[in-house]
Amino acid sequence: MSQTLRPLSLTLILLLVLAGCAETSTPTPVPITEAPTSIATLTSTPTPPESPRRPLLMAHYMPWYQTPDVSGYWGWHWTMNHFNPAHMDENGRPQIASHTMPLTGPYDSMDDALLEYQVALMKLSGIDGVIVDWYGTEEFWDYGVLNRATGKLFTYIKEAGLQFAICYEDQTVKHMVENKHLSAADVYTHGQAVMRYLQDTWFGDDAYLKSNGRPVLLTFGPQYYASGADWEKLFSVLDVQPIFITLDKRVGTVSTSSFPWPPMWASKDGVLTQAALENYLKPFYAKVGGDAYRVGGAFPGFHDIYKEAGISEGYGYLDDQDGETFRFTLELALSNTPDVVQLITWNDYGEGTVIEPTEEFGYRYLEMVQEARRAMAGDAFTFTAEDLRLPLRLFNLRRAHAGDAAVNARLAEAFTALITGDVGTARAIIDSYRSQD
Repeated sequence: MSQTLRPLSLTLILLLVLAGCAETSTPTPVPITEAPTSIATLTSTPTPPESPRRPLLMAHYMPWYQTPDVSGYWGWHWTMNHFNPAHMDENGRPQIASHTMPLTGPYDSMDDALLEYQVALMKLSGIDGVIVDWYGTEEFWDYGVLNRATGKLFTYIKEAGLQFAICYEDQTVKHMVENKHLSAADVYTHGQAVMRYLQDTWFGDDAYLKSNGRPVLLTFGPQYYASGADWEKLFSVLDVQPIFITLDKRVGTVSTSSFPWPPMWASKDGVLTQAALENYLKPFYAKVGGDAYRVGGAFPGFHDIYKEAGISEGYGYLDDQDGETFRFTLELALSNTPDVVQLITWNDYGEGTVIEPTEEFGYRYLEMVQEARRAMAGDAFTFTAEDLRLPLRLFNLRRAHAGDAAVNARLAEAFTALITGDVGTARAIIDSYRSQD
């Protein structure tokens, strides 16, 4: 890393961030349109200063994994029609479509024990919730399966007192039209049905990410509905227009802002350099600096498996630099006073943007997230790196005692203790099974 990119301490960054928020922002995000304050509402009575808000840390989450023990088959995202997780590699590990291995081994997104493990990790690391990569509801390819997994994840997210939001993949419409699952004449009717589903199912939930009563909706693109007029037509059926955040650049006036992503298109000779990364991120944050609702992004690197799987030549490689890439992108995002920092990603193993604990990197990235939360002034955050080890122990006990109702009832108490902050009770329960842990 060049001298110009050496990171400031997270404590200093967060103090600067919160100072900026106190000067320029109110505790709730600024609405997109506001009626002017009338003279009659002005008063000379001093109002007490409000506590500066802090950015929310939301993990971009993929709900797309299947295993035989839960779903009855190995899903495409573990195999990519090339790898066989039932076979072991030369190191005795399942052959999966990834350069890294989750500490749990390959898992199923519908596995209760796995979801319990993940949301407990999020809670203990200081993550505020998830932004799910969502493919709609159609029973086409695996879209319906992913939608059901998303709903199940949200049940656990809410139990843990976390928030959730949707990042809609409108590329799904393109695939459905090309494969004659959806008529080109029906794409707007379909899109409106998708919006109604989001409104009826999730937008009104107290745990859904909102600002001033408006749900926050991201899209990875857009890739099919290309114009602002397209999205205005889709949103016309909603009671409340969402705060709409698009990838990299705004779409007409319908989108409030945009969010960043690893700019692998800027790779040269298969590598995205640190200079190219900086040349993307700094202008991006300058561009969105005046937007009413801002979403930053932090990511650990990029190392996809697509070439090895025979899918494509791949998108390139961004070195993790022993954690410095994540530290740099997180600190840069926080220094630009966002409403949300999207952690990219919790678990995209195919592209190697994983902050979930793995055999290769351990708890490195979640410990950095903890560091960021502790640095946020006025935010009482007491969980430690040692606490992060408890969810895996709980997960392994769930596996070891599958079918034992009495033991699992105790383990459920440990999970409840973890997500309510009673780490001592959780540790005591888990320690009572130490010999089987």
